[in-house]
Amino acid sequence: MATARQLEQPITNLYEVDFLAWIEAQTQALRTRQAGGLDWDNILEEFESMGRSEKNALRSRLQVLLMHLMKWQWQPKKQSKSWATSIRNQRLALKYLIKDSPSLKRLIPEVLPDAWSDAADEAAFETGLPISTFPESCPWDIDTQVMADWWPE
Repeated sequence: MATARQLEQPITNLYEVDFLAWIEAQTQALRTRQAGGLDWDNILEEFESMGRSEKNALRSRLQVLLMHLMKWQWQPKKQSKSWATSIRNQRLALKYLIKDSPSLKRLIPEVLPDAWSDAADEAAFETGLPISTFPESCPWDIDTQVMADWWPE
């Protein structure tokens, strides 16, 4: 909870010197509907940053999932419980990420090319296989394969 002294400090300065105190002051200003106490520019910056973080989490989880699916398909003799666990964990994490923010689902086509490219690069590095082993774009359907209980052969 922001103190009266914190609310008296210039809001921009508080943002720069004590982020937690700034959040508390902004929360209090919102709660009491004091529009004049809001640091609009920094609030906007923080909201945009939160959106980028969600999008980055989607891309990162998708990249790890794709990388393990690649290894599963292109190194079948090395399939392991660890890879299977990672695949299951990433699918579950993606499920809840999208459940919490359903609009992330519409961003999958946007982040998929980078997630695939990064996954292929990582899979090549981890397996020692040439990068050319992996297709240039994801050959699997996101909904019925990547995000479902499906395993490459």
